[in-house]
Amino acid sequence: MTIDLTDTQAVYKDAGQHIEFTTLLLNRKDRDAELAAVQDFAGNYQSILNSMNIRYPDAKLAVAFGFSNAAWTYLFPNADKPKQLVDFEPVKGPKYTAPATPGDLFFHVRAVNEAVVYEIMDQFSEFFRDVTSVVDETHGFRYFEGRAIVGFIDGTENPSTQQAPEYAVIGDEDPKFIDGSYAFAQKYTHDMDAWKALPTEEQEKTIGRKKFSDRELADEEKSPNAHNIVAQDNKDGIEHKIVRMNVPFSDPAKNVTGTYFIGYAREYAIIRRMLEGMFTNSDRLLDYSTPINGNMYFIPSLSLVDDIADDAL
Repeated sequence: MTIDLTDTQAVYKDAGQHIEFTTLLLNRKDRDAELAAVQDFAGNYQSILNSMNIRYPDAKLAVAFGFSNAAWTYLFPNADKPKQLVDFEPVKGPKYTAPATPGDLFFHVRAVNEAVVYEIMDQFSEFFRDVTSVVDETHGFRYFEGRAIVGFIDGTENPSTQQAPEYAVIGDEDPKFIDGSYAFAQKYTHDMDAWKALPTEEQEKTIGRKKFSDRELADEEKSPNAHNIVAQDNKDGIEHKIVRMNVPFSDPAKNVTGTYFIGYAREYAIIRRMLEGMFTNSDRLLDYSTPINGNMYFIPSLSLVDDIADDAL
């Protein structure tokens, strides 16, 4: 079996111009009604996207939605489960912890037109308002030159567009769930006053790259726990990659600014090792960044979405 990119959701596309992340929690009061809502949504999902793409072909709409392990187990107790779909457990380091927070249904919507993002999520939400509560809704944006909100170019080490599916999409190692993906979502707030007070040279040592040119520093120039050192997964001497996106968000009047991290991977184990590297080695960037939530989701293939709609699980 080979990966069919026409069957995948948007797990290897760019972060977009206008972005919304939404996490919902099932009420767990009436499983039949909640399952029916999910199935109704699944049955309409692709037609909603197709309609919007016909109406706004230049919007570059990209969407991914998925289920946490808790949601999959609750909704589909008799169904098979993706091999690496598990509850996300906190990652505890000597100084900082990546928390595990509740979430059942996850949506990542992006487009160059903010009205399209609004319209899509408004239509999606109609299916779920009676059976879920909102855990988190974050609206992000593309910062200058595609930089992270801390001022550095984002995604330099991502695989190329041609290579990305190999790293982001489940293959024949899990044939029942081929063309799906694992997604890890984590929201950070930043101490921007402290970060901005750092000299540029110190910021560069913290990240491991030049701020203007984006060139990687020599290892001896970096902080020992520079972000681009400890966030790598080099198990067995091989650098394992994922498709990562760091989306800025901000409420300037409240002095709240942060990054919503989303990583898509063929194997959740790679994401886990990256997180363990960051937190057990006290990633220098965490001195200025506080993780406030985190969970892992399975993003089903479009054909599996159809199976959900048809009650075939």
